[in-house]
Amino acid sequence: MKLIEHFVGGKIISGTSDKKGKVFNPATGEQESEVRLASKADLDQAVIIAKKAFEEWSLKPSLHRARIMFKFKELIEKNSDELTRLIVSEHGKVYEDAKGSLTRGLEVVEFACGIPHLLKGEFSENVGTNVDSWSMRQPLGVVAGITPFNFPAMVPMWMFPIAIACGNTFILKPSEKDPSCSIKLAELLKEAGLPDGVFNVINGDKESVDAILNNKDIKAVSFVGSTPIAKYIYENSAKNEKRVQALGGAKNHLVVMPDCDLDGAVNGLMGAAYGSAGERCMAQSVAVAVGGIGDELVSRLSKKVEALKVGPGMDKNSEMGPLVTKDHLDKVKGYVDLGIEEGATLSVDGRNLKLQGYENGFYIGGCLFDHVKKEMRIYKEEIFGPVLSVIRLKTFEEAVELINNHEYGNGVSIYTRDGDAGRTFASNIQVGMVGINVPIPVPMAFHSFGGWKRSLFGDSAMHGMEGIKFYTKLKTITSRWPSGIRSNNAEYVMPTMK
Repeated sequence: MKLIEHFVGGKIISGTSDKKGKVFNPATGEQESEVRLASKADLDQAVIIAKKAFEEWSLKPSLHRARIMFKFKELIEKNSDELTRLIVSEHGKVYEDAKGSLTRGLEVVEFACGIPHLLKGEFSENVGTNVDSWSMRQPLGVVAGITPFNFPAMVPMWMFPIAIACGNTFILKPSEKDPSCSIKLAELLKEAGLPDGVFNVINGDKESVDAILNNKDIKAVSFVGSTPIAKYIYENSAKNEKRVQALGGAKNHLVVMPDCDLDGAVNGLMGAAYGSAGERCMAQSVAVAVGGIGDELVSRLSKKVEALKVGPGMDKNSEMGPLVTKDHLDKVKGYVDLGIEEGATLSVDGRNLKLQGYENGFYIGGCLFDHVKKEMRIYKEEIFGPVLSVIRLKTFEEAVELINNHEYGNGVSIYTRDGDAGRTFASNIQVGMVGINVPIPVPMAFHSFGGWKRSLFGDSAMHGMEGIKFYTKLKTITSRWPSGIRSNNAEYVMPTMK
């Protein structure tokens, strides 16, 4: 059986631990490989190597680092099919969705290619008599990323391209459920010319996470995952005097106004709720039907959910793939059972889906609840599966109040033809990322990704200029030079980078 190991110092290593995890193909339900889980000693050794690599890497001109990013971009494009297949084989999402997630990661690499411009400081002449002042941004040192199973390429690429382009060295701890993509990305970075030790992958579980949090030489930690773990990461990083950006869970709403393009709203909801089998922190898992539009909304949704084509990710006809593990499948089915117990109307039941030839796969069909109430757990908690809840409210104001009172504030959307409603919604909603007639409001790489309330711990969002600021420390210099002998030596060659 294939054994997935660590990538440290520019090569595959085994480490010291014999502890292993199981990696499944969600489409078949079969275990296809094992992953070695690192010990604290393994993590600490990787940090030593990364710290040593930082000494030279941090001194490289930003243009040099940018050129490696350009080469890395080319290699991702060249190897996109292999990377996509790795995502499908270990996570289960359909091929085009997996390819799309890789593209969103690639956009951050493209953003990092502009690092010489992005790292420019500010200059003020004569802040005092013959006194100048300027600022610069310098790298932190060794930084780490802890990433979730649902986006094995995209989320790590929200972090490390910016971090290493800024001059840091990086330790990635990917999800042990789908680790292969991270190893391939490490190999491509090496091929692009990245020096050994600048980017390292340590596979592991909670032991590795705690080792990251407790290692004094790791200066910053980036995390994406559930809210309880995000809070744990945040508290322990702060306790150990590390910078931290910790993105947590979500319960995203899509408000359907009576005046909206209903076909557009329904199509948007289908993709946002059931794409990637609902395993997205930006999944729109609650539809808020305002006024009298609820009956028609549920009727149209029901027909589309019932017709949803569920199958293996490599099947071109599949619109939705399996869930990532059997345990997660059982968890999602448990939430559907709970919703029925709580009194919600299960308009479409996908629990009994069986696919011929894939009977052991981790499949569930799309589920649709109607008449959900705000007191129900299926409304309050993140299910992270293909389960859409419809809440019916009378007014726009009630919808805004409902969303603002929820503990999560990651993403939200509204479908309306009314510009005033859209503008008021965007201004008053207590959510970090807002869409107006856009179902999944994920910002482009040159903006920043992050929620509000219990969807983000720390004060920094991912990528964009927030990422640049997070992975650098600000230094401000004030200088005065005494008058002296001015040099008259001339140079007659074109000035170049030395």
